[in-house]
Amino acid sequence: MGIIIALIPAIAWGSIGLVSGRLGGSAPQQTLGMTMGAVVFAVFTWFLYQPTLSAKVWIAGIISGLFWAVGQGMQFTSMKKIGVSKTVPLSTGLQLAGNALAGVLIWHEWTTGKMITMGTVAVIALIAGATFTSLRDKSDPEHNKDEDMAAGIRALVISTIGYIGYTVVVRFADVNAKAVILPQAIGMLAGAVVFVFVSKAAVTAFKDSHTWKNVITGLVWGIGNIFMFLAIPSVGLAISYSLAQAGIVISTFGSIWFLGEHKTHREMQYVIFGSVLIIVGSTLLAIMK
Repeated sequence: MGIIIALIPAIAWGSIGLVSGRLGGSAPQQTLGMTMGAVVFAVFTWFLYQPTLSAKVWIAGIISGLFWAVGQGMQFTSMKKIGVSKTVPLSTGLQLAGNALAGVLIWHEWTTGKMITMGTVAVIALIAGATFTSLRDKSDPEHNKDEDMAAGIRALVISTIGYIGYTVVVRFADVNAKAVILPQAIGMLAGAVVFVFVSKAAVTAFKDSHTWKNVITGLVWGIGNIFMFLAIPSVGLAISYSLAQAGIVISTFGSIWFLGEHKTHREMQYVIFGSVLIIVGSTLLAIMK
C-alpha cells in the first residue's frame, strides 16, 4: 500500500506539463493559475495538520515560494520554447544535480569515500541524462521549425536557480516541512503575480479563462505534495523521493503521445536513454540520503 501511495506524487507531478499543456494559456497565465490552486491545497493541508506557523516559518516559506515561482514560471516558458518532452527531463536532471552539489558545497553531505563515489556517479548520470534528452536529430527537415533552443535553455537555467533556491532556503531555515507549505504557497502566488506584471500580461492573465483553468494544475501539484508526506512514514524518504522522480517518464512520453510533440526514431532513443540515466542518478542520490 505504501508503494502505491508513493507512486501518486510521480503521477501527479509527472502530469503537470500535460495538464497545463491541455488547458493552454501563456506561461504567466499557467504560473498564476497553478499558484492559485497551490494556495487552495495549502489551506486544506494546514487544516488537516494544523502545524504552528511561527515568524521564522512565514519568512522562510514566503522567500522559498518566491524562488519557486521563478522556477515554475521559467519552466513553463521553456515548455513553450522547446516543448514539455525536452524541458522536464532537462529541468529534473539540472535540479537534482544542482541540489546535490549545493548539499556538498554548503552542508558537506558527502563525508565518506563511498558517498563521494556514488554522488559523483549520480551527478554525472543526471547531467548526461539531461544532455541526451535534449539532443536533436538535425537530419529531420520537419524538426525544430518552431523551436528556440537557446531561449529555452536560458529559461531552464533561471528555472533551475529558482528551484534550488526554493529548497535551499527551507533547509537553511530548518523549519517543519508541513508548517511551511502554506507560507510557501502564499510566496508562490506573490511571485506569480510579480511574474505576470513583469511579463506585461497582467490585464489578460487575471481575466483570461486559461488562468482559472490552470487552478487545476495547482491542485494536481498539491495532490502530489501531500501524498509525498503520506508516503514517507510508510516507505521512507529514499524510496518516496526516487519514485517521485519517475514522473519524468509520464511527462516526457505523455507529451509525445498526448500533446503530439514531434520526435524522430533517433530522438526517441535519446529520450529513453536520457530518462533512464536521470532515474538512475536520482535513485543513487536517494539511497545516499
